[in-house]
Amino acid sequence: MSRLILASASPRRAELLAQIGVPFEVVPADIDETPKPGEAPEAYVERLAREKALAVAGAESRLPVLGSDTSVVIGGDILGKPDSPASARSMLQRLSGSTHQVITAVAVAVAGRCHCRVVTTNVTFRPLSQAEIHAYVASGEPFDKAGGYGIQGLGGIFVCELKGSYSAVVGLPLCETAELLAEAGYTVCDNWPGSGKESQP
Repeated sequence: MSRLILASASPRRAELLAQIGVPFEVVPADIDETPKPGEAPEAYVERLAREKALAVAGAESRLPVLGSDTSVVIGGDILGKPDSPASARSMLQRLSGSTHQVITAVAVAVAGRCHCRVVTTNVTFRPLSQAEIHAYVASGEPFDKAGGYGIQGLGGIFVCELKGSYSAVVGLPLCETAELLAEAGYTVCDNWPGSGKESQP
C-alpha cells in the first residue's frame, strides 16, 4: 500500500502528512463532534478520531484511513474553536500565563480494524498583554483552531515552554502516526526518495 486517506479537512494535518512524505487523498468525515455528558477529554478525542476513521473507512475500504482530533484542555475544560472575537479573547486570557494540555488522538482504520493512540502535550503560555490578545484576534488566526491559537503561526510567540510532541499540538503526532501506520502494514519511509518503493504517478 502506497497511499492512504486522510479523514480530515484540516490543512495543518495535510501539511504534516506531506512533510513526512506520505501520499494521501482527503475525504473529510461527517460526524457529530458534540462531547458526551461527563466524557473525559482523552476519551472524547479518542472517540472522535476513531469515528472519523471508521466513518470514511466504511465507504472507502480500499485504503488505510487516518482520523485525528485535537482538544485544548485547561482546568479540565475543553476549549473548542472560538465562534466570536469575544470568545477568542476569553480563551487567550485564560491561557495567558498558564499551562494547558493539548490532547491529540490519531486512529488508523484498515481491514475492518481500528487502532488509536492518544498524545498529551503540556504547553505553557507567557503572560499576554491585552494589546497582544486584541491584535492576535484581529489577525483572524484563532478562529479555526482549538483553543483559539496556532503554535505554528503567529501564536507561536506566546509559547514559552512545551513538554511533549510539537506536531501533536499542530494537529497530528508524527511519531505515533508512523508507528500506527507501520502496525497497519504501511511503512512511511517506503515513500521517501531513494527508497526504491516510491509510489508511481
